[in-house]
Amino acid sequence: MNRLQEETQRILMVASCLGATFRLSAVMMVMKNISRVEMRDSMRASMISVSGTAATMGSSSASLLSSDLSNACTDQDGSDSSYASSIEEFEEEGLCEVDNEECRFMHDQIQSAAFELISPEQRDSFRGRIGSILLRTLPPEELEASLFEVVDLLNCAASNATDEERDELARMNLKAGIKASENAAFDTAKVYFKTGRDALGPRGWEVDYRTMLDLCSHGANACFVTGDFDSMNELIDEVLSKDIDTKEKYRVSDIKVNSLHNIGKYNESVNAALDFRRQLGLPTLQKKPASKFTIIREFIRVKRLLKNKTAEDIANLPDLDNELYEMGQRMNEHLAHCIHQIEPTMFPLIIFQMVTTSLKHGLSSSSSPAFARLGMLLCGPYGKPHEGREMARAAELILEKPGMRSSAIRTVLITQSFCYHWTSPLKDTIAPLLEGYQIGLEIGDTSTACWCLITRIHYLFCVGRSLDCIQKELEASIRVMTLLNHDDVKLNTITLLATVKKLRGIDANAGDKILDSMLASAASNGDSLLSATVNYMKLEVFVFYQEWKKAVDLVRKAGNVRLFLSSFFGAVRYTFFEALTYLKAAESASGWKKRQMKKCAHKTIHLIRGWAKNGNVNVVHYLYILDAELAVLNGKNKEAKESFNAAITTSSRNGFLHDRALAHELTGAYFKAQGDDYWGNYHIECSKRCYQEWGCNKKVEQLM
Repeated sequence: MNRLQEETQRILMVASCLGATFRLSAVMMVMKNISRVEMRDSMRASMISVSGTAATMGSSSASLLSSDLSNACTDQDGSDSSYASSIEEFEEEGLCEVDNEECRFMHDQIQSAAFELISPEQRDSFRGRIGSILLRTLPPEELEASLFEVVDLLNCAASNATDEERDELARMNLKAGIKASENAAFDTAKVYFKTGRDALGPRGWEVDYRTMLDLCSHGANACFVTGDFDSMNELIDEVLSKDIDTKEKYRVSDIKVNSLHNIGKYNESVNAALDFRRQLGLPTLQKKPASKFTIIREFIRVKRLLKNKTAEDIANLPDLDNELYEMGQRMNEHLAHCIHQIEPTMFPLIIFQMVTTSLKHGLSSSSSPAFARLGMLLCGPYGKPHEGREMARAAELILEKPGMRSSAIRTVLITQSFCYHWTSPLKDTIAPLLEGYQIGLEIGDTSTACWCLITRIHYLFCVGRSLDCIQKELEASIRVMTLLNHDDVKLNTITLLATVKKLRGIDANAGDKILDSMLASAASNGDSLLSATVNYMKLEVFVFYQEWKKAVDLVRKAGNVRLFLSSFFGAVRYTFFEALTYLKAAESASGWKKRQMKKCAHKTIHLIRGWAKNGNVNVVHYLYILDAELAVLNGKNKEAKESFNAAITTSSRNGFLHDRALAHELTGAYFKAQGDDYWGNYHIECSKRCYQEWGCNKKVEQLM
């Protein structure tokens, strides 16, 4: 460095402050607006060229933002030709690589050496001075492209800033934080928002409350996404404590409701959302069970408003232009997401309210999930899957409108998890759910992203994917959810992992303890959804291991699992296991108990038969298995054989490997009971091969 011309040293000093890569135009802009005296004052005394006069190391720092640039050209003898000579010199010396406008240091040690040219006492003020020049002189598009670099330079000299400069510094950090958030760099955004708040200090709410509000609100969101809940709560409480309009508190209230849900405090989340709607003066539901009459009445009202509208008609509705309604819609969206854990009968009323608002007042970003959830209700509980699919299609068309993409991941989760499997192969939902997970990570909606991830893995399990592969994906997912602090999703993931391990014969006793512990925890916390999920998983294991007494005890004690799993495919699969359990219980019973079990079986089979009639291709093999077992119970051997063969063929054709194994096992047991050991042994061997391929090793041992 000592061999270089003094002008070259100065250029490298400036360049080292801009980063490992830099634009020549930015360096030249600084060089033309900073005086030789300033440059000399900022250099180490030992580095000043012997040909020059040694400068006295400066005592006062340059102003951060508003230094008078009128002195910039004073004592300045740099010219384009001298700059060109310096660029040529450091390129020839192999210090930097120059590609038109873009330059980069050949090694980070070269950048460090160039930075060492700056006096340690002057480094912060020198970088702040460079940031000030770039802020004032760069064209808007270049400033936007270099925003992070410029703000980082300005922040270096924040300690010497005046109050006026601190105000502008806060606004610049807000701008940088928002840009970082848009790029999903929330850790970086969190730092910018905090730096902005620190710049304003305690005086912020008085001198620039709008900037302070935005810094706190955006900062709370960045803390939420990164899992810094303590800082998030401090920022939320700070905003909520201020005497400002309710609408100004919307963003932090939105984050508060969402965060409470994510940490499993469902009651508090519901209460906060309902309370905020009341503060807005909007019609708000009471947190209490809804009667069937009320649900039917509100459904009829929604049907009248729809008036046979097509998906295209709904998507062409005008945009919502009422801020209060938009905030209320968002709160209802939160309620729809977590009310199942508290009071599932309220769920339809919340959806009807959201859809009604969209139809009467216009579409917002919450409308797409609202119509998707209406589709969910129509597909599942209301038994109208084709109408439900049309509502799901409307939700997807709404996403194509400007400003609606923010709700894309939530819509994907709802349509793929709860709507399309009623009329399409379950395996078709797996790729879109993975895409939803990736979109969620990109936009910072990590909670919905994780729900897409676990639903995808669950559906892989339901279609019979290898248990070994499922276990590896689940273990990797738990690490992700731990990192992102999404404990509610992680509990569901652990439940499935414990089930997979039990089926594989790995840590079976530990798995039982985990599932029993979760049931106890769900009961104490009032988490009906988790309780339903655990019971569904336990029943899966009981059925595959033919533990029919445990299975019938579970279905009689578990309550209405379908109510809480709603339109999820798990509810469909649970219904199949429930019906099969009742049939097996009837088979071993007699008298009134046999009639009771048979009646319960008929009731659940009727549900599955209705789903198949409405076009659910995923339940056809379930129905064949149940018809076969019902025929066995009624002594109709010919019908039993035909239905067993159809169950094996259909499950094989549709790729349900584990269900094909079960069908072969039940068929083998039937033939053995008939005294036909040849076909009995044949089907048992087929069953063992299928279980082996699935990875259910303990079951293979059981069949030996």
